[in-house]
Amino acid sequence: MLKKSIGQAHEKLLFNRRVRVLVEEVGNLIPENSAILDVGTGDGQIAKMIGMTQSGTSVQGIDIMERSKTHIPVSLFDGATIPFGDNSVDVVTFVDVLHHTHDPQVLISEAARVARTAVIIKDHLSENLIDHATLRLMDWVGNAPHGVVLPYNYASRKQWEKWLKAAGLFEDKFLTDIPLYPAPLSWIFGRKLHFIARLYPSAS
Repeated sequence: MLKKSIGQAHEKLLFNRRVRVLVEEVGNLIPENSAILDVGTGDGQIAKMIGMTQSGTSVQGIDIMERSKTHIPVSLFDGATIPFGDNSVDVVTFVDVLHHTHDPQVLISEAARVARTAVIIKDHLSENLIDHATLRLMDWVGNAPHGVVLPYNYASRKQWEKWLKAAGLFEDKFLTDIPLYPAPLSWIFGRKLHFIARLYPSAS
């Protein structure tokens, strides 16, 4: 009952703003006429909205769970190997997905293999124990009511740079000023705990 109540309050107060901001911020980084693959897409609603911000895009998703209804075509995958060929889509996106995996390096490297043009990541930065505790709370409130697996695998900027370099990805944009929360909540749950990055594969 507590989880359900918290989930309903979170959705009413914060979820709609979060979706609006993510669609705008991520969508601005999508080139026109892109074929987009969204990894860990869920029901695909946010991915569809992101794709609609630019003309001529097509969007499909993959996920480890099958949903009864999706807003875009969604295929199942094993959570490790992206079932697409090398350089087979223009853009691969991860929206708050990688910290739910036990080894983000695996999927980042897979995205670099599959993407022709760019990999776009929305995720978190955790530089200390306070950051980690804050992110755990946010994750639990937003995801526990929906039964999402929560390994709480947050990383520092330095660790992200290590993963991206190992995958052969190069930073084009790394944004940390993302207005997901209104004041005063932004003073606690904002403060550069979130980032959106656009990365280019070495072959680009």
